[in-house]
Formats: sequence, structure tokens, C-alpha cells
Amino acid sequence: MECLGASSVQNLTDLSALLATRQDDDDDEDFRNVTACAQLGPGHIGTPPKKDKEVSTGHVNKNSKDIWREEEVAEGSQYDDLADPRPQPEYEIILKQSVGTEDLFLGMHRKDPSSMCCEAMLVKIKLPDTKATDVVLDVKEKFLDLRTLKYKLGLHLPHPIHSDRGKAQFFSEREELEVTLLMNRPMDVINMQ
Repeated sequence: MECLGASSVQNLTDLSALLATRQDDDDDEDFRNVTACAQLGPGHIGTPPKKDKEVSTGHVNKNSKDIWREEEVAEGSQYDDLADPRPQPEYEIILKQSVGTEDLFLGMHRKDPSSMCCEAMLVKIKLPDTKATDVVLDVKEKFLDLRTLKYKLGLHLPHPIHSDRGKAQFFSEREELEVTLLMNRPMDVINMQ
């Protein structure tokens, strides 16, 4: 047993010598290449990452204390009023398509049920105990602002719309406002043909 123990110690010593880095590697060129390759990892594959470039401040006023540029601020953020206690009404956004029989049965206009083929957006807003004359509605390209005596809604729209081509209708019996907005997507001319 003692002999077996001594040989296993010798085997561990030999293994340790093989795995240890050598201090005197002047004569072993292959060993240097192996250790250099061993230091490489998955992040070294491909082109090296570019250094962070400094942001050009040629168009920014250096004396300005602004945190953001005007184009970085989301549209409609000027309507956010945290001190306003009015609650947000319930609303629902529905995407609409104009589909005819040639689309349904023959597939002539390449329309499908996806949201990419929708032309309009319908926003249904429940306004209980509200009259149509109390509603103030302002629609921008990406923001809908609705204010009444009891409610306030600042809604960032999921798609850009034509702000001048929408329509709104108030249904007194349901106490609901329906706003239909035509979507403005640059590829619609190509996709809807």
C-alpha cells in the first residue's frame, strides 16, 4: 500500500509539472505559442471592437445646461402633469383594415390578418358622466391628449398617424368616445399595392 501511495504522489507531481507554466521558456518556442493561444477566448473571434468614439458636439450649444436635445424628448411629454389628480379613463386600441371581397376570397391586394396590413387605428375611450361638449382632444403624430373635467389621458400611440386626417365621434348612450386615426407608415405605399 505504501508503494501505491508513493506512486500516486509521483503521478500528481508529474501532472503538476506538466500543467505549470515554465519560467525558463527561452528554448521552447511551441510552449510560448500554446500559452498565447490559451489566453484567447470567444470574445477574441472576429474583428476587434471599435473604441468608443467621442460624440461630436458641433451642433450643441456648449453654454447650454440642457440635459437632452429637443429631438430626444418624446412627443407629448409637455402634457405630463404629475400634480393633476384626475384619473386616466379606460381605453382600448383596435387596429382596423379595409378588406373587400377581392381581398378575402382572391387575395388580390396581398393583405393578411397581421398588424402590418392595417390602415387605421381606433381608440375607444370610456368617459362616464361626461358630455361631448366637455371633451378637449388634441392629436399629434405619435400622441393623443384628451382632457375633460373628470378625466385626463395622455396616450403615446403605437404607430405614427396622420394627425389631420382622423375623426372622433362621441356616443352619449355608451358614454364612449371613438377616435379613428389613419396610420402613417412610410412603407404603406409599397406594402398595400
